Amino acid sequence: MATPLSHTSPSPLQTVAVVGLGTMGTGITEVLTRAGREVVGIDIDEATTAKAVATLETSTARAVVRGRLTAQEREDVLARFRTSTDLSAAADADLVIEVAPESYEIKHQIFRALDDIVRPETILATGTNALSVTRLAADSARPERVLGLHFFNPAPAMKLVEVVSSVLTAPQAVAAVTDLAFELGKEPVAVGDRPGFVADGLLFGYLNQAAAMYEAKYASREDIDAAMRLGCGLPMGPLALLDLIGVDTARTVLEAMYAESNDRLHAPAPVLKQLSEAGLTGRKSGRGFYSYEAPGSATVVADAHTSLSGAPETPGRSVRSVGVAGSGTMASGVAEVFAKAGYEVVLAARSEEKAQVAKARIGKSLARSVDKGRLTAEAAAQTLDRITAAGSYDAFADVDLALEAVAEDLEIKQQLFATLDKVCKPGAVLATTTSSLPVVACARATSRPEDVIGMHFFNPAPAMKLVEVVRTVLTADDVHSTVREVCVKIKKHAVDCGDRAGFIVNALLFPYLNNAIKMVQEHYASLDDIDAAMKLGGGYPMGPFELLDVVGLDVSLAIENVLHREFRDPGLAPAPLLEHLVAAGCLGRKTGRGFREYARR
Repeated sequence: MATPLSHTSPSPLQTVAVVGLGTMGTGITEVLTRAGREVVGIDIDEATTAKAVATLETSTARAVVRGRLTAQEREDVLARFRTSTDLSAAADADLVIEVAPESYEIKHQIFRALDDIVRPETILATGTNALSVTRLAADSARPERVLGLHFFNPAPAMKLVEVVSSVLTAPQAVAAVTDLAFELGKEPVAVGDRPGFVADGLLFGYLNQAAAMYEAKYASREDIDAAMRLGCGLPMGPLALLDLIGVDTARTVLEAMYAESNDRLHAPAPVLKQLSEAGLTGRKSGRGFYSYEAPGSATVVADAHTSLSGAPETPGRSVRSVGVAGSGTMASGVAEVFAKAGYEVVLAARSEEKAQVAKARIGKSLARSVDKGRLTAEAAAQTLDRITAAGSYDAFADVDLALEAVAEDLEIKQQLFATLDKVCKPGAVLATTTSSLPVVACARATSRPEDVIGMHFFNPAPAMKLVEVVRTVLTADDVHSTVREVCVKIKKHAVDCGDRAGFIVNALLFPYLNNAIKMVQEHYASLDDIDAAMKLGGGYPMGPFELLDVVGLDVSLAIENVLHREFRDPGLAPAPLLEHLVAAGCLGRKTGRGFREYARR
């Protein structure tokens, strides 16, 4: 189980050997030397040791230019680093951190050799995120001094460090390494020994799902990555992140996770094996899911799989006026987006009063934008004037695009689409904002299914840039073109996806959230540790439990159930803990209690 760690006393670990001077080893070296540690960097390849020295020289020179180090401090840092190609250079180290390739045989060989080199009290740490720390410890002559020390890439920037104990690890060794992590300016979390630990244990399942989604040709690599960046606020899309981590590394981690869990969500997507065995391992080889300017480069270049941008092949229909059905937050947000973009908007609800309340909500939103200097008072007034509130859907008679944002209930939506079919003029595009229901079921409620499409906005619609454009097998080409053109005019980023549960974002996001709940349920880690790990180690804007409480546990459970029914994968079955909380009425922030408790307003 993960345990919050506290800083107790200065670490006795003053001299550290880093074995393996790849990107991670070099990054760890920089962290240690800048924190005043004497470091010996060891690698079998002389060119690699020379590159590590050059990298440290470059990064510290950059720090001087930016005012983060003085010239004298830089000299001191460089003086604290020496390199060797001989493992015996670790003889005087208080701590050895091994960051060799993710191969048990290689790591085992290094640890057995170190047994004969280092002092009895020296701590041996492995940087693995996939292999068994317990197995490495058991095969060592000093199992009580072996643990895992998992830094995240890039090590100088990333705050999280997972301190991994086996059942054999002495508490004193954990305490010493924990104190060191605090002194390095990191935030250590103590975790047990299982593949992926906390952060990667959640991250790699999500990455695997994204690879499988791409392999199934459900969406382009660009759309998958854009959807997760813009829909979830992630710093990188999953396929770009796989290329950065290394496709081969990801495959190794997933194989280790699957061997333990037997969960199909962890079974490596076949495309990972194909790319790995073809040597297309990502940025380091110059090609993975994307193609790069050169091996090691971060610059993506066009290739045969690059999506062609530009005007759609089929011209779209003319859209001058838009009808938005609904009176909730999403309906008012979507209406605001269209009115800001210059469209005449009819905002219709089941009563005139509900429609006026929704319009008043838009007025308040526009006023906030004026107060923050994002909009002039004149522009806000003009935007509000473009919106007509109506108490009947008959007001949609002349709109070119009718978009529903009513309750996420298929029967209610189907009834509404039957109504739209009667009141909207021929040629009007009919769209649903559903996040999880089948768009084709809405289409079949009309006599013109070719005019029906999904436009899944994200909440809050005025702020979120993403729209998932969902075609059914019946959607006409010019309807798809129309919606893509409209997305450009309302300044949203459209991604194309087919009509299946979860589309792109929810199909990748909710299994990850469900897996986080399972970690807590199994007492492997606490809510706070998991949230901290994903924010600090994965760059997520919110931890999974913060997000679940914001989304609503009832909404989350409904989406999990839809995904489970559609894909029939046991790994997608909602975690019992989620079901229990919903049954108890603990739905998140809106009820004052979910995974955490909140002050009632």
